[in-house]
Amino acid sequence: MMGKEKQKEIVQKLKLIGSWLEEKKGEDLLLLDVSKLSNVFEGVILATASNARHAKGLADYILEKVKEENWELLGLEGYQGGEWILLDLNDVIVHIFLEDIREFYNLEGFWFKAEKVEL
Repeated sequence: MMGKEKQKEIVQKLKLIGSWLEEKKGEDLLLLDVSKLSNVFEGVILATASNARHAKGLADYILEKVKEENWELLGLEGYQGGEWILLDLNDVIVHIFLEDIREFYNLEGFWFKAEKVEL
């Protein structure tokens, strides 16, 4: 179990990343607190991009902001293709999808028990 302070931190981090995605026109944002469901990370963000170029632009912006915040980036997957980009920020995982890929993999269904965080 995670302490209340850590949980507050995660919620704030989710909201901040969500606001960055919103700034750059990320669509259908879903912020999830998965701390009660995962031992590996505490937050998940799902966002839809209008095309691969937009997805890469969203990822670039998040990477720039992560650097500014001095947060740890553990991994970046899928950037080349731009259909599904995953950014591993250690305690938060960000997924940026094209709409059809997001529908096909339905991560919302996988994380249906997670607590939604309002932006």
